[in-house]
Amino acid sequence: MQTTRSKAPAPGAARPDARGRARELLPLFAGAAVAVGGVGATLALAGLDSPLRGPFTLFFLIAAPGAAIATALRALEPWGRTVAAVAGSIAVNMLVAQVMLALHVWSVRGGVVAVTVLSALVLLLLEAKRLRRHVARRWTS
Repeated sequence: MQTTRSKAPAPGAARPDARGRARELLPLFAGAAVAVGGVGATLALAGLDSPLRGPFTLFFLIAAPGAAIATALRALEPWGRTVAAVAGSIAVNMLVAQVMLALHVWSVRGGVVAVTVLSALVLLLLEAKRLRRHVARRWTS
């Protein structure tokens, strides 16, 4: 029977640091977050009973507006952007809940749809602003 040995890194070889590994894993975490949020929204909209419905829907309700707000605040430092995005996300959810309760139209599905629409609207407005800047830059060049 033959055994294989793993080679130890050479004494002067560069090892990837923790930040380098975190940057490599960032797309994986983003994809997992989108999948979890999508499953949560789907479970809430379909009305399926599942033990994962509550946590996944809550994750979606925090992550969707948080991602939209974080995209709008790219000029801030990462920690400041994270804190502002989470606080803004909670504010958006509370605003949606208050308006729906005041109008006597509260439902879980309606809340998920309202938060989705508001988050998508913020992202679409940001994209329109970026495209307008791109066209203006193109015309002046």
